[in-house]
Amino acid sequence: MSELNKEVVDLVWGRPSNGVSASIFRRWTQGFVFSENERSALEQFEGGPCAVIAPVQAFLLKNILFNRESANWRHISEEEQKAALCSTLSEILESACSSPSTGYCLVSWAKGQSPHPSTHTTPHTPSQTQGTPEPESSQLNRQQQQPTALAAEELGFERFHSVLHKRAIQSVSELREEMLSLYHTWRGCCGVLLFLYSVILTKGIENIRNEIQDTMEPLIDPVHGHGSQSLVNLFVTGHAVSNVWDGDRECSGMKLHGIHKQASVGFLTLMESLHYCKVGAFLKSPKFPIWILGSETHLSVFFAKEMSLVGPESPSEQARRVFQSFDPEDNGFIPESLLEDVMKALDLVSEPDYVSLMKSKLDPESLGVILLGPFLLEFFPDQDSGIPDSFPVYHYNGLKQSNHNEKVEYVEGTALVLGFEDPMVRTDDTPVKRCLQTKWPYIELLWTTDRSPSLN
Repeated sequence: MSELNKEVVDLVWGRPSNGVSASIFRRWTQGFVFSENERSALEQFEGGPCAVIAPVQAFLLKNILFNRESANWRHISEEEQKAALCSTLSEILESACSSPSTGYCLVSWAKGQSPHPSTHTTPHTPSQTQGTPEPESSQLNRQQQQPTALAAEELGFERFHSVLHKRAIQSVSELREEMLSLYHTWRGCCGVLLFLYSVILTKGIENIRNEIQDTMEPLIDPVHGHGSQSLVNLFVTGHAVSNVWDGDRECSGMKLHGIHKQASVGFLTLMESLHYCKVGAFLKSPKFPIWILGSETHLSVFFAKEMSLVGPESPSEQARRVFQSFDPEDNGFIPESLLEDVMKALDLVSEPDYVSLMKSKLDPESLGVILLGPFLLEFFPDQDSGIPDSFPVYHYNGLKQSNHNEKVEYVEGTALVLGFEDPMVRTDDTPVKRCLQTKWPYIELLWTTDRSPSLN
């Protein structure tokens, strides 16, 4: 293994004492394969590679939903699949590139070294799913061009790293051209890993080490095989920082890196509802209404076509955010003594007599606390957030076993976003809803399926 390959391996897999587990490596050896049942959805065969597949799916949806004229986004052609996937992968690589002058790096198979297709793991081709038989010549050509989506059993960790080829690319136009020429490589055996390595070498190993909080933590957990938050952030924002808050923070004299600008697609996590972390506005309020949802073990995607969901912050939304910044425990209230600070932060009248009057009005029982709900009702009673009362939403989970009838398909639903909790409208209490409540505290979800979609 070359010195450069060894550096990549250490960064991605760490240095486990017994080497990388064969079963974990195998789980990461799939390609980017579209579902037979949902033309724009990528399928994940086993747990682990969602840290790459879910961000790629999120950007893929952004490009299909918002960059295309066609309204028929769920029934794209094979040619449209190819164009959408390759432009999405190019976009993520461009985002990871620290400086255009350094160029890009694509990792693929050395000449003549791609794994042989094996019939038992090759996914159905899109034309097969539509019941249209392929000409024999086309089938033969496809078999020659497209390695299997899961690695051949004999392709082990060491063998994989011995047959890689790195090519340097200088311009964006050349990058996009090369991406298209390697379409069957991305779709075939180890396509996910080949793209991951391309992103890492384009970004630069040293640059990634400088952004990761704990350089001893590998990007892929050697015990469980899931990707780290740094890996997810690298794909979503181009920066491999370990945290999800806005900006940098000082902690015990140490600088902890966060997210520095509004992301194109967002990130929400169940961990926030459990008070393990706090996602900042740059990830919570992205440019497009698409959010990667994190559970304890898996990543899925929630999305809508309603652009007003990511419009500018309304005064009441700003007030909620500022109030909650004084309530780091998310109790839904602040001590009475902080009311003046909140009012000043929101440029409200904050003369001592007026603040005193507001304290007695908002805390009539003299409990010493100010609740968020009454505060918003008092100062922002008729604020319209610009978000419609209800709108269609979709949820994607790439794992077959997590989908109804084991078919990877979007679950459709309707979201109701209420200003305040209304006991008359109460739907489920599922992990998906708890995750979304970290952005919309009073969201309700009505799914068209008998069971709610799964975060895991």
